[in-house]
Amino acid sequence: MSLTNKNISRRKFVTVSSLSSMAFTIGFYFPAASKGIGEIITAQNADEKGIELSAWISIDAAGIVTLLNHRSEMGQGSFQTVPQIIAEELEVDLDKVKITFAPGNSKKFGSQITGGSSTVRGSYKALLQTGAAAREMLIAAAAKNWNVAPTECYAALGMVIHRSSGKKLGYGTLVAAAAKMPIPKQVVLKERKDYKLIGNPLQRQDIPLKTNGKAIFGLDKKIPGMLYAVVERNPRFQGKIKSLDDSAAKAMPGVKQVVKVAMPVFGFTREGVAVVADSLWTAMQARKLLKIEWDDEGFEHLSTEKLYGRMREDLNKPGLTQRKGGNFDAHFQNSANQLDLVYETPYESHSCMEPLNCIAHVQGDHCEVWGPIQGPDWVQSDISQRLKIPIENVTVNMTFLGGGFGRKAFTDYTFEAVLISKEMKAPVQVVWTREDDMTQGPFRPGAVYGCKGSIQNGAIESFQVKMAAQNMDQQAAGADKTKFNGSTSEGFAEAYFKSIPNYRFADIPTESPIPVMWWRSVYSSTNGFAFESFIDEMAHAAKKDPLDFRRSHLAGKRYQVVLDQLEKMTNWKNRSKNDGWGIAITECFKTIVGEAVKVSKNAEGKMVIDKVIAVMDCGWYVNPDIIQAQIEGSIVMALGAATVHETHFEDGKAVEKNFNTYPMPRINEIPAIEVHIIDNQENAGGVGEPALPAFAPALCNAIFNLTGKRIRKLPFKLSEV
Repeated sequence: MSLTNKNISRRKFVTVSSLSSMAFTIGFYFPAASKGIGEIITAQNADEKGIELSAWISIDAAGIVTLLNHRSEMGQGSFQTVPQIIAEELEVDLDKVKITFAPGNSKKFGSQITGGSSTVRGSYKALLQTGAAAREMLIAAAAKNWNVAPTECYAALGMVIHRSSGKKLGYGTLVAAAAKMPIPKQVVLKERKDYKLIGNPLQRQDIPLKTNGKAIFGLDKKIPGMLYAVVERNPRFQGKIKSLDDSAAKAMPGVKQVVKVAMPVFGFTREGVAVVADSLWTAMQARKLLKIEWDDEGFEHLSTEKLYGRMREDLNKPGLTQRKGGNFDAHFQNSANQLDLVYETPYESHSCMEPLNCIAHVQGDHCEVWGPIQGPDWVQSDISQRLKIPIENVTVNMTFLGGGFGRKAFTDYTFEAVLISKEMKAPVQVVWTREDDMTQGPFRPGAVYGCKGSIQNGAIESFQVKMAAQNMDQQAAGADKTKFNGSTSEGFAEAYFKSIPNYRFADIPTESPIPVMWWRSVYSSTNGFAFESFIDEMAHAAKKDPLDFRRSHLAGKRYQVVLDQLEKMTNWKNRSKNDGWGIAITECFKTIVGEAVKVSKNAEGKMVIDKVIAVMDCGWYVNPDIIQAQIEGSIVMALGAATVHETHFEDGKAVEKNFNTYPMPRINEIPAIEVHIIDNQENAGGVGEPALPAFAPALCNAIFNLTGKRIRKLPFKLSEV
């Protein structure tokens, strides 16, 4: 499979995917009232109806299959899994598949946001059906050619074969005839036992491109006449420019212009000064010569201490109830076996390997952008609305992303580049330095959790969590501050709601000028620590084994299978008393994850993590090798957030500016990780994020098991336990 990265129309797509003028192109069309349910349609039918296809498979006269991928590739593996799904039902060799990024356009492609672990779980059924429909139309074309029944034929490796005679026709020779075949109203999909590609750990096709330098990331992209810009932004997020002396910067050779820029960030405008030059180095050096005085009046200059003090105080407020059952207050107050505990999690930077960057070129009422973008349809809509130009005049081109974790789904950095290009009347690439990227946010919000509960007859009688944290959805101007955070219970296993008779989940939106947004696994990344740490403490209060305690509260086959596998892989019932073992179960993005962590003390008496065991039930899945990589990456990221790094604030400014003060886990600090993927026929769940939330509570529960010490505040240093 090879990769091309072009912005192309549907007509041009059909042409460039062919070695001749003939191609068989089929895809999904989303009518306005479809509510996300698409209709399989060919390019010829689409032309006749004047509509656009939203997922394209095109086969040319040489038998080469070209796919248009509407989602970004930021390391999660969509450039392998999407073709692997289609190729399975289409019966083609993956080595003969090409893939190209789709431009941003929600009208054509539906949702294009790569987030919420949604790429496979949101489209796999449509992809399977489209591949199967194309295969059946090719078989029908061959059968007609041979004057036999389609049931006498089958497809394999890009060919249609007549069973009795052994005659063969390659897909390339059938494209013209297949395009005229009626689209099957129903197709029979393979059973999982018959898959040849799906379920196998096939090598990712983007890895060679990323190791030989051929993959184009945002920072690699260049277009003719492009200028470079860096921006000095207010370090306190909301301040205004009071005065500017740019004379020294303008005097530097190669500097084209110094431009004031106002970038919208949620409900406020972040002001900055852009230095535009003929090279990135020149722009970076000239920025150092700017003399800016900021007006930072009118908003709080918070410190980390003040933020967390406010959140702890907020726990005394009633909170906005998101989910409840039974009567928590009555049962908790009347219980003789109460727990009342507080857990804290830190603010975090996204710290993607590739810092933010974007190229924009505004020409009159047309705009085109290129870059590492997670939500191309969001960017297209944002630019159209802010520039007040037709949405079809905005073209958004995706490159590979060097990490995203939610940050590159935001529209601030793309529109900032648009504003500078418009001012310069030229294409401009805006590059964020590592310091810009780590100090400007938006950040994962820190949180404080007040957890209360009671035990009766060895089981949970009442359970309440109040989360005090910034609400990502309440930052826009005019946001409804009385609306609860819909993610307050995110990460809590659904089966718990059936076994706990009295529960309440509520949030208290903490006010702060610090911008916050999605971070890998979103609120589950912090919720999970509080939920599963508290469950463990309740098990201890009930004098129950922590695995057995969870088993008694997690009815349902899928949960029990995960627990069975954890018990088997840890040898739980026969574990050594000299080792510390902790477990946690979380559920998010329709995936259940169980994790167990083993810790011990080394010869110097220091705490070490010996092993992490992860069991994932993500339902129907494609490539186990990619799943394992995503689980491992999630655990490493969770390890960093639990024990290594956090973002602090002083006087309203982020403190950590680079990896010398915001260190990443080193390879020698990564424990052995064992992964088990559950096989079943459930609907596909997410993979890229669900393995992160369970790690921190499992680790802290293991430390308690070994030492008797409870850790309720993250991050902590292993060396100090």
